[in-house]
Amino acid sequence: MQVAVLAITRHGVALAGRIVAALPGARLFAPEKFRSEAEAAAPDAAQCYTGRVGDQMPAWFAAVDAIVAIVSLGAVVRLIAPHLGSKESDPAVIVVDEAAQFVIPVLSGHLGGANALAGHLAGALGATPVLTTASDARQTLAVDLLGRELGWVFEATHAELVRCSAAVVNDEAVALVQEAGRRDWWANHANGRPGPLPANLTLFEKLEDVDADHFAAVLWIATRAMPAELAARLAGRRIVYRPGSGT
Repeated sequence: MQVAVLAITRHGVALAGRIVAALPGARLFAPEKFRSEAEAAAPDAAQCYTGRVGDQMPAWFAAVDAIVAIVSLGAVVRLIAPHLGSKESDPAVIVVDEAAQFVIPVLSGHLGGANALAGHLAGALGATPVLTTASDARQTLAVDLLGRELGWVFEATHAELVRCSAAVVNDEAVALVQEAGRRDWWANHANGRPGPLPANLTLFEKLEDVDADHFAAVLWIATRAMPAELAARLAGRRIVYRPGSGT
């Protein structure tokens, strides 16, 4: 990931150096007045700017995969608000307090990888990750991350993602059909899941065994095309996951 680590105070710059060290390829951005501190904290990875920090945000949004800001949460919300596009394209945004007690994903927690990055940073800093997405807070399935760590890709509309995600976190009946791919994905799912699969998920080995009328959503892991009749019945409430070769 291309990561911009933003610090605007002297103590923040020192912490930013630790964050850059934990993220290979990350760069530290700080005000020009802290150039000497920034270059000492992150040798060969420091870049200083003049003017307002808000003026730098459009370039960072366009150029990086993630922004880690050692800035107050409220200030970060105001800084990024004018540049928000969509969860499919916005960079991950994470806030870290100057005492390195908390790491808070603010934007693009799942698709942008902010939650996963926050978990990594929390481990490196000895901090607490503050994950507020429902699936992470409840340690349940994140439908837009299923198999991601294995390289799986999903096929679904935005509306289908929303509906299926709601079904999972609201404890509605969900059919999970796995016809392909590795079976050990749950242990490493979304920063790791220590418990069993959620009780509202029913496992199947073949899509044709699912009585669609009994489930609010269907999650199908397969390499074959969905039969036309089932595709019509499940439209709007299904996600298809495609494992790659060997995954």
